[in-house]
Parts: sequence; C-alpha cells; structure tokens
Amino acid sequence: MSLRRTVLQTIGIILLIPSVAILTLRYEYRDHDGPSILFPGGELISGELHTGPEPDWRFTQNVPTIELQLQNPTNSRLIWIHESDGKIYVGSGYMNSILGGLWKHWAVQADAGNGLAVMRINGVRYERQLVRINSGDVLDGIAAASSAKYGGAASRQAIESGDTWIFELAPRAGQSMQEPPAESMKAPIPNELISNEKLVNEKLVNEKLANEKIVNEEQDGEEK
Repeated sequence: MSLRRTVLQTIGIILLIPSVAILTLRYEYRDHDGPSILFPGGELISGELHTGPEPDWRFTQNVPTIELQLQNPTNSRLIWIHESDGKIYVGSGYMNSILGGLWKHWAVQADAGNGLAVMRINGVRYERQLVRINSGDVLDGIAAASSAKYGGAASRQAIESGDTWIFELAPRAGQSMQEPPAESMKAPIPNELISNEKLVNEKLVNEKLANEKIVNEEQDGEEK
C-alpha cells in the first residue's frame, strides 16, 4: 500500500511540475508586448502605427501569421490571415465544439463587443474593425484563399454552419480608404494674398506704361 502511494505521489509530482511551469509562463506573458508561439500576450505597443491609405493587402499572402489584439480585453494572439479580393480576414475554428468554447474566447469577445482591434504585421501596427462574415458569395473567395494558403482551413460550409467564424479586418470608421487627389492636398490661397498680388501686378503695368510714355516723349523732342 505504501509503495502504491509513493508511486502515485511521484506521478502526481511529475505531472504537476510542467503544469505549474506552463501556468507560470502564461501568467508572465499576459502583459507582454505581443504573444509568443505558445501563449497569448498583452497590448501591442511597439512598432510604427500606419496612418496612410489602405495598403495593397496581397503582400499578406506571404505572411503566415499576424499578431492580433482586441481593444477590450487587450490580450493579443498569433493568428492566420487570409486575403481575398483586396480585403483581409481572420478566422476561428471549432466554434461549435467544447474546445472552441474553452479556447476561442477572443472570437466571442470580438463578435459581442465593438470589434475594435490592432494587428501587427512585420513590425507595423494597423488599427482595424473586426466585422463577422457568415453568409454571401464572398465566402467562396475566402474559402479558396484559405485552401490555397493553409490547406482548406475554412470551407464555406463550415463558415455558414458556424463551426468556423470569419472576421473581416476592415478599416475603422473614418479611416481613409484611398489616397486623396493631389488637388485636394493643396492648401487654398488666402484672398488677401490674391488681392495683394493683383495690386502689385497693376502697379508694375502702370510703371511700364509711364516709362514707355517718357521714352516716346524724349524721342519726339529729339526729332523736333
């Protein structure tokens, strides 16, 4: 009996050590600037904040994962990204399973909250709005992009059934969708400057006419 108890205690200690280590690392990463491969992180702080027009998102076809952080809560994670027809998407699978309910809190929080998020790609941060997409022909393009990049991670049937949740990483309200025309970027000329320029031009014209008159009169005098 004593030997059996000793064996069980030893097994319990062996199992407890890695569990404590994992929980400790997870706790330490909760406020880290971005996630690790295994653990979620905290708020995405470092990196340039993109403020210009929408990029050509086709470059993300060569980006395996991005860092994504919700505004509330500010936990961040590594996640796959899909690009289709110039727009970008992220997904969360197994949402109809127990595993999804225990593991994929961020998707539920994004869908129930305001959807505001920040993503970081290659050290650059982008402010985005997570908008869930669960119907429409757009799903065909998303499923095709997923299949080409990750091997069929998200099918249209899985998305429509709710087993996979797809979110568009849309621009936030008020963000520029495209570069403004060059004309609109020029500062207007104040009316005062226009009036002053007009007066200067009139003065120059009058002086020129006066000089020409003097020259003509001198020439007439010499002829006489």
